[in-house]
Amino acid sequence: MNELAQFLTYIIKVFAFNRVVRQVRTSRPYPQIPVRPFFLSLFLGVVIRAGSYLDISKQTKRRRWQHLIHWPCPISEDAFYYVSERFYLDDLRQGLVEVAKNLKANKALESCKINGLLFLSMDANEHFHSRSRCCPCCCQREIEETDEQGQKHTVIEYYHRYVFAQINGPRFNLLLDLEPIRPGEGEAEAALRLLGRIRRLCGPRFFDAITVDGWYVQGPFLRAVDKLGWGWAVVLKQERMEVFQEARALSAGRAPTEQFHDQVRKRDVKLWVVNNLSFSQGYGYDRKVSVVHSQEQWIQTKVIGGKRASQPQSSDWWWMVSEKLRGYPDRVVYEGGHRRWGIENKAFNELTQFYHLEHCYHHEPVAMLAQLLILMLGFVLFSAYAMLHSQRVRLGQVSLKELAHDLDLALALEAPVRWELWFDSG
Repeated sequence: MNELAQFLTYIIKVFAFNRVVRQVRTSRPYPQIPVRPFFLSLFLGVVIRAGSYLDISKQTKRRRWQHLIHWPCPISEDAFYYVSERFYLDDLRQGLVEVAKNLKANKALESCKINGLLFLSMDANEHFHSRSRCCPCCCQREIEETDEQGQKHTVIEYYHRYVFAQINGPRFNLLLDLEPIRPGEGEAEAALRLLGRIRRLCGPRFFDAITVDGWYVQGPFLRAVDKLGWGWAVVLKQERMEVFQEARALSAGRAPTEQFHDQVRKRDVKLWVVNNLSFSQGYGYDRKVSVVHSQEQWIQTKVIGGKRASQPQSSDWWWMVSEKLRGYPDRVVYEGGHRRWGIENKAFNELTQFYHLEHCYHHEPVAMLAQLLILMLGFVLFSAYAMLHSQRVRLGQVSLKELAHDLDLALALEAPVRWELWFDSG
């Protein structure tokens, strides 16, 4: 059995992917083509890392692709445009939720826990920008540019940004959902809508705390997270804040509460903790927070003038932490705070480099969201197959990039396999 057949067998057997396929619907009044060939084509387009609907449309001309999606004719690029605008987004999100619950039930997220806690990382990423195309959901900004004559003038740029939610681990990472940032609002507002939906779909105990960057240091946002029932740890960057100044003054001259050597990040760490601080009126002065200060030192090797040189480096991190995390070891906040970078390094970077995250397949709000949700679903299932199932990856015999090449349908579909057997009950 070739790699593609093994992948399809795995996601159908372990994640009941046939059921996910069956539950996807569209709002087309008189469909001539069932939704299954469209959804499967878009999903398989993620697997082969197709960069546009045109690329996927070309694949549908192949006989064995038609066997796999159970549709005997090619599908035009315009048909993908039309259908992508009419997906029910709740169906696609429900597919992601079922995969996530399956992974947790099968203990795949145990390695992501820090002292028994699951942290959800949240961050925003820009998906698409243009100076000529816009839609009602585009955000706008003014950019100053210089023309060929050296004259400066201001142009309007349209863009889309989304807040992503991911559970990060040392090896396996799980993208849960995303939410668009609407025109005129900030990340925190979109993040609250996202958290509310995740709580409704996944349940209040699917994870234990969130970790976010300094953009979310806002009293109303943190108070809302408290009401949702989760702990939180946010990066504290603004030195002008009273809570930052108070924490720095109270920890100055004190011995660290904990010292250790981080084997993974290869640095010596000292931690200071200050408890029972007030944050802001918007959060409530009756609600107390803690501040964790991390001082880190390490040796970095650089090549200078063709010669390798070792230079000592240091950095300081400050995190503000909710009362729900008080009582856990200080190192939990250190680990959770730094693991937040996983959403940047193991999601945005990989999706941008290999899965065309910043390419707009079709500039229409529902179509863009639908494509991103299908992209996340394909990415999560491929990651699960590679990290949890593929023995060649676990033994280090192939990289993720090499495994993805083995899944390339242009090669795999040529194998003498009865492709029509997959999804035949879908």
